[in-house]
Amino acid sequence: MHCRELFFIFLKEIPAILCNGFFLKMKITTFLIIVSLQVSANVLSQEISLSVKEARLKEVLVSIRKQTGIRMVYNTELIGKAKPVSVDIKRLPLQRTLELVLAEQPFDYEWNGNTILIKPKLETAKTVITEPVQTQLVVSGKVYKSGNSPLSGVSIREKGTNNGTTTNENGTFTLTVKDARSTLVFSYVGFKTIENIASAQMSITLEEDASAMDEVVVVGYGTQKKINLTGSVSTVSAKQLESRPVQNLGQALQGMVPGLNLQTAGLGGELNQTMSVNIRGAGTIGVGSSSSVLVLIDGMEGDMNALNPQDIENISVLKDAASAAIYGSRAPFGVILITTKAGKIGKPVVNYNNNIRLSAPRGLPTMLDSKTFAYYYNEVAANDGEAAKFSQTVLDKIIAYQNGEISTVSTAGADGKWQYYTGSNANTNWFEEFYKNFSTSHEHTMSVNGGSDRVKYYSSLNYMDQDGLNKYANDNFKRFSFATKLDVKISDKLDLLTNTRFVREDFDKATHMNDLYYHNIARRWPTVPVRDDNGFFSEPSEINQLLDGGRTNYQKDFLYQQIQLKYQPVKGWNITGNVNYRITNRNDHGEILKAYAYAVNKEPFLVPVGYNSAGGTSVAETARKDEYFSTNLFSDYSFNIAEDHQFTVLAGFNSELNKYRTLSGTMSGLITDDIPTLNTATLDPKTNGGYQHWAIAGFFSRVNYSYKDRYLLELNARYDGSSRFPTDLRWNLFPSFSAGWNISNEAFWPLKSEISLFKIRGSYGELGNQGTDNWYPFYSIMPVTAGQGSWLLNGVKPNSASAPNLISSSLTWERVSSWNLGLDVAALNNRLGLAFDLYKRNTYDMIGPAPDLPAILGTAVPRINNSEMYSKGFEVELSWKDDIGDFNYGVRAVLSDDQQTITKYPNSTGNFTQWYNGKKNGEIWGYTTLGIAQTQEQMDAHIANTKQSFATKWQAGDVMYLDKNGDGQVNNGANTLANPGDMSIIGNSLPRFRYSLDLTANYKGFDVRVFLQGIGKRDHVPNGPYFWGANGGMWQSAGFQENMDFFRDENSVMVQNDVLGINTDAYLPRPYFNTQKNQQTQTRYIQNAAYLRLKNAQLGYTFNPTLLSKIGLSKIRVYASGENLLTFTKMAKVFDPETVGLGGWNDGKSYPFSTIYSFGLSVNF
Repeated sequence: MHCRELFFIFLKEIPAILCNGFFLKMKITTFLIIVSLQVSANVLSQEISLSVKEARLKEVLVSIRKQTGIRMVYNTELIGKAKPVSVDIKRLPLQRTLELVLAEQPFDYEWNGNTILIKPKLETAKTVITEPVQTQLVVSGKVYKSGNSPLSGVSIREKGTNNGTTTNENGTFTLTVKDARSTLVFSYVGFKTIENIASAQMSITLEEDASAMDEVVVVGYGTQKKINLTGSVSTVSAKQLESRPVQNLGQALQGMVPGLNLQTAGLGGELNQTMSVNIRGAGTIGVGSSSSVLVLIDGMEGDMNALNPQDIENISVLKDAASAAIYGSRAPFGVILITTKAGKIGKPVVNYNNNIRLSAPRGLPTMLDSKTFAYYYNEVAANDGEAAKFSQTVLDKIIAYQNGEISTVSTAGADGKWQYYTGSNANTNWFEEFYKNFSTSHEHTMSVNGGSDRVKYYSSLNYMDQDGLNKYANDNFKRFSFATKLDVKISDKLDLLTNTRFVREDFDKATHMNDLYYHNIARRWPTVPVRDDNGFFSEPSEINQLLDGGRTNYQKDFLYQQIQLKYQPVKGWNITGNVNYRITNRNDHGEILKAYAYAVNKEPFLVPVGYNSAGGTSVAETARKDEYFSTNLFSDYSFNIAEDHQFTVLAGFNSELNKYRTLSGTMSGLITDDIPTLNTATLDPKTNGGYQHWAIAGFFSRVNYSYKDRYLLELNARYDGSSRFPTDLRWNLFPSFSAGWNISNEAFWPLKSEISLFKIRGSYGELGNQGTDNWYPFYSIMPVTAGQGSWLLNGVKPNSASAPNLISSSLTWERVSSWNLGLDVAALNNRLGLAFDLYKRNTYDMIGPAPDLPAILGTAVPRINNSEMYSKGFEVELSWKDDIGDFNYGVRAVLSDDQQTITKYPNSTGNFTQWYNGKKNGEIWGYTTLGIAQTQEQMDAHIANTKQSFATKWQAGDVMYLDKNGDGQVNNGANTLANPGDMSIIGNSLPRFRYSLDLTANYKGFDVRVFLQGIGKRDHVPNGPYFWGANGGMWQSAGFQENMDFFRDENSVMVQNDVLGINTDAYLPRPYFNTQKNQQTQTRYIQNAAYLRLKNAQLGYTFNPTLLSKIGLSKIRVYASGENLLTFTKMAKVFDPETVGLGGWNDGKSYPFSTIYSFGLSVNF
């Protein structure tokens, strides 16, 4: 129809229009009203996505205007005084968005045509009624999830009360609350909890919570909803690591995750010491292979202890074979996945954190005063039938010095040197002398993050400077790190991610501070002075060696670089490729320089440094370069069939290459101590070096299936090849599967209001272990030694070579299989949480001992795959969180246990000191103690019927052992299972029942945290002078206050000289220097090494953000924190339960643990 025809029709209809004008006006008005309302509804239903933190209200309104195109009218001056706004919403209707944005503001909004007017809220009219009548309000409403689908089982609770209900199958609810001012809390597993002011009719939309639904990274190749997990996975958030005054991540993780076992190692509390780690206990016997845990940082293998803990976003621990299977032969004993912080959409946020620490040594023994010590040594000598170690003349000097009657501390010897031990009379507490009362350290971190929907960025700088506890030769640890992560959306389908991290660690200490040094501190006599009578440091003090004997420095540089491209051809399908490179450069420098002590005539003489003889000087340089390359190419596709059937399919390829190169050189005879380098040394040049590498490649796949989040299934497969095995044995297939049933999502589940999540799950998987000690076990290698021949050739020792060892042509993968049963529960409006796991892990074809061959063979026999073991245990994690008004609190308890048993091991003789079938890891074999003989008559009666084979002379105060097999003598028989003599299993040295309790609370800006950690059962066999005092000869003994509860009768030297009283009901036996007959492993002295430790306590305060916004800040938190504050244990007081059994010389002879007090500040700009 043409315009002209329309014009004539219009003219024709004019009279009718004029006649019906009134009705026309009414129709037009009605039409406009309807259109207006419809337009308003359409406008207010527009969806908004917004994520801001502490943003100005004006900026938020501008963002809403840009997304909707709607004009916003407001008073700029009034809006400028509004509170900061923090919201995180996705696709929420405009009306609901405005309600959230203005919820805490003194403003309301009004829709006016195509304009939204922001106006002040009307003040409530004043009345003469001082207490308004409160009328109960009946609230009805409906709860939706995204897509406007009704959500059943949602918990609705009146805040601050126990009054609540849940939505029915249609998502509706009815609840009577106190009045119209009540706040309702809406919560549901997997969705963000929200709070709303009650009204008669409510319509609520809950958003999926990424932290609850997608927080767990099951594998590095993807994420999975937490409620759909079927494997055994535990997580740790950045919040849980916050404000801990720790040096590395391992210390912060101890006790946080059930089944993740971290234990003190090496020299205990030394500054660069890291903790040993395993998941669910040892996986091998550690002979020929290892059961190390795979640590991945943003998907690349790395050292978790070289990370700045404040760069960490979250941590996932994969514990069973099903969850770790996709990593194949690198992960048979679990995986720790660390995700570092990334940029977030929004304006730049600059954060500064600092931490100032004071560290004090803990667990040091109480030294005896010199008089008590001297008489103790004389007592022990008398027990041995020897002459007194301290003459009466020296004893008189000791007493006179302690009484302040004399000031001299040493006696000159015939050789012109001071007589320091049996001839000196000082009164020195060597632990107070060597260790500071406290040391200081500080740490600073600054980060910035932000971005847009196209580019997101995160960068951080960290610096730590930590001083040690040594008073005379300061030990120091420094760490500097830089990290940057950039996420660029190149197009709607292509994303680019780059990640760079650099870390430098620098540890410096006196060369003399080795294990021998700590051994010597423990056995240094208090009679020895710090300085001689001429004012010089005494020779036995070893202070001269600390100050002048040289330094040792360990420097490590880590550089991590990652680049990743992610392409999404269609919705739900992702193709990801990444390349990872890590290089670690380690440079160690050690020097031994001349150190002097001084004779009586003040002339210097050389003293030994470290293990060197007096006067020897040397320098050692070691360089190691580790390079790691990995590539990953994988694709995943997620799709639904008929909505209820959800699938995710993943397949990919992974390859890894590790290269290690070492170079070292040592020389002695420095021409000058001022420049200790290889160039200034003249004697005994020795060089060494090596180059090794290994590689693996693997194809992996995973299929996930979920039906209505009720029935869950996951299938994994990995086909791996390793360069560590012969060509025909390199490749192997490792499958796994897991399944779950979320019963609480069933229609018949009767407890939706009480228990919103009840899921049972199970898994089984098989993996291979390629972690052999020998990287080339299938190559016959001829050892070649430079310049070490046993003859001279032209006056020089020639190079030499020896016959190569035999190789095993059948050495192959250790096979690891495991099953896991689990239960997850959320109840009582999601305030109560429970996770329980029961598991068993078997290791087959484990590398064991070499087979027995005739000695005439003449060379070592190679180890083969001939052993088996299993580890079984359980894990429980229980949590509770709630709020009472403004007071919020949480409780989280963790308990786990594991135990390993050998099921197959070649041990033809049945020697119980070796592994054998049925042996539990950590078994302690020993004798049963009857007690300590109170009198000589009691001892004579005992040995008349029982010959104790450890000595020929027994007296009152000695130990009486049980003749367990009744053969009239006490011994170890043939040391075999068939004939163990009188020995039996009397304990187990491995920790059992590891537990922790994490208590948190906050109230109006104040926050409190108390973290307790401990071990429920562990047995320990004590050794060395820390426990026994006199032990293995005069020079290997010591005397501490803790050793004084020993047997003394009327014949005691100390009793006769009124030093100590009679003590026939003593804990410790009669002490000896020259026999250890009373120190056999036995039931009486097995130590209960269980403990409970107040690992961390902190108190913080976060300032009101409204006040801070006036000075351009969004957050300030100040806090005080303490680490290792209290310990409850039944162990001998001389021990710290975390440092016993570390090896070295004896128990206790290690760097002391510290109690740490710290103060910190966190500021957001």
